[in-house]
Amino acid sequence: MNDLLIIVVHGIGVGAIFALVGMSFNVVFNASGILNFAQGNMLVLGALFAFLLLPTQPDLLRWFILLPAVAIGLALLLAVQGYVTLLPLRSSVEQHSWLITTLAASVIIGAILLIYQGSAQQSVRSPFTAIRFMGVRIPATYALTTGLALFWFIALHIFHTRVLTGLAISALSQDLDAARAAGLRVRRLQVTAFAISGLIVGSAGFVAAPVMAIANDSGITYVMNGFVAAVVGGLGANLGALVGGVLVGMLSLYAAYEYGGEFQNLVSLALLVVVLMVRPQGLFGRQAARRV
Repeated sequence: MNDLLIIVVHGIGVGAIFALVGMSFNVVFNASGILNFAQGNMLVLGALFAFLLLPTQPDLLRWFILLPAVAIGLALLLAVQGYVTLLPLRSSVEQHSWLITTLAASVIIGAILLIYQGSAQQSVRSPFTAIRFMGVRIPATYALTTGLALFWFIALHIFHTRVLTGLAISALSQDLDAARAAGLRVRRLQVTAFAISGLIVGSAGFVAAPVMAIANDSGITYVMNGFVAAVVGGLGANLGALVGGVLVGMLSLYAAYEYGGEFQNLVSLALLVVVLMVRPQGLFGRQAARRV
């Protein structure tokens, strides 16, 4: 019973990280039709800042000060990346150069991490003490990542339904050409979406740093599972990313417990294949009509 509880609780915590990456995918995808495959290494970069800036002895005050600072820093970096990615595109769906630029950004960040710290994994001490739930000791970081995922889900919902800029970005996801014809500054709104995705992965990487593998090659795991969470839930649907992330997290941890860590990614990909076969638009996605 305790083993099952550990898998569920830890799976929700890990799944929250995947959900955050999935929501960052959705923000950019809804505004531009682009899947930013640099999100995984951006997440790791946020965790690396936690390693570099936090003291060896945990300091709550510094943690709370640095959290928004790192998130804003990643937002600026993602905005620059988004501008460069969108620069050669007349419309984000007319060409596929974004595949090259987003993958190139991921490779460049991974190379910088390798040059800076080598292939060794770094670790960060959490300033929060572990909590006990039904007799099981749980790292506080998992509770924080779960809370952060819920925070961003609610914040994005309010932003897209009640804030003028968010409503304009939502209009891009419905009809890009009509939004451009209506006079919306499409490119500026798309860069803003990249910046918002940077706020999400920057805060997620900083908060999740104590339970993350901070290394040059760990970004691929997070981007893959975040992508699976987004697609399983339905691309563009943040509720789907939230549910999909939890599913991926719990199933991958169960596979690791039963069969070994090498089966974690296999289970995630198997879940993706099954969902796409049964419901191609994802669990919470909508079927889109296409004019031919």
